[in-house]
Amino acid sequence: MRSRPIGTITRGTTGHNRLRRSDRWIAAVHGPLLRSAARAHAVPLGAADGGEAATPLVVDLGFGASHITTYELFTRLRRVCPAVQIVGVEIDPERVAAAKPYEREGLSFVRGGFELPVARRPLIVRAFNVLRQYGEADAWAHWDVLRAGLHPSGVIVEGTCSEIGHRAVWVTLGAEGPRTLTFAARFTGFVRPSELAERLPKTLIHRNVPGERVHGFLSAWDRAWAACAPFGAYGSRQRWIRAAELLAEDWPVATAPPTGGPSRWRLGEITLPWSAVAPDSVGACVSSSTPR
Repeated sequence: MRSRPIGTITRGTTGHNRLRRSDRWIAAVHGPLLRSAARAHAVPLGAADGGEAATPLVVDLGFGASHITTYELFTRLRRVCPAVQIVGVEIDPERVAAAKPYEREGLSFVRGGFELPVARRPLIVRAFNVLRQYGEADAWAHWDVLRAGLHPSGVIVEGTCSEIGHRAVWVTLGAEGPRTLTFAARFTGFVRPSELAERLPKTLIHRNVPGERVHGFLSAWDRAWAACAPFGAYGSRQRWIRAAELLAEDWPVATAPPTGGPSRWRLGEITLPWSAVAPDSVGACVSSSTPR
C-alpha cells in the first residue's frame, strides 16, 4: 500500500505558457538524453527497478490547479523525442481528478509528492514553484528526496517563475547534487538583471546578501548590464548578449552549447555552474552529500 505523499498542497497557480522558458531549455539541453534513451529503448534502471526496458520517462511534479503546463511540456518534448512519456504528479487529489480527462497515450496524471510515485526512475523531473512555501532546510531535504528517486543518468530541473513566466530561475541537479543555475527573462521584463533575484530557488533566495556568491554575481551582472547600455540602441537582445560576454570575462558563465553562447543568450538565458553561486555553509555541505 502506498504511503502518504511527501509534501504539502501548494496554491496551484498556473496558466498557459507560464513555463515555456524552462520547457524550451529542457527540450534543447536534455533532448539528446531523451533521444538516446528512446533509441536504445532500454535505459539501465538498476536492480531496484527490475532492470526492465523502458521508454524515457519525465515527471512534472506539482502541476497545480490545471493540467495545462504538463500538457505543454508533453507536446514540446514529444517534438524532440516522440517516444517520451510524461507523468504529472500532484498531491491534491481533486487536481489529479480534474486532470484525468486529459490523459492520452504517453501522458498521465497521478497523486503523489516528492517521493515520485511512478513505476520507474524518471530521466527528467521538472519541479517548478513547489518549494517556495518551504524553509531553506526543508528545500535542501526535498532535493535529497528527489535525487534518491532519480534515474542515475537523470536530471532534476527545479525552479520558480513569475505569474506570467516573464522571469524564471532554475537549478539543474543530478544524482550527485546541484550542477547549474539558469536565469531566463523576457527582455522587457526587468530594468536590472538583479531583479531576477526574486525568483531564485529557495536554497539561494535568502543568500542574496553581501558576502554571498550569488549576490556578488547579480551585482556584477548589473554592472555589465549598465556598461552595455549603448548596445540597447540595437535592441535589448543585443544588450543582453554583450552583457553576457562581458560577464563571462570574470564569471564562469556558459559560453558554448548546449547551455550557453549566443544561441542561448539571444533567448534571454544565462547559465553558470552551481559552484559559482553556492552558499558556503549549507550548500557546500549538502550538495556534496549522497542522496538519502
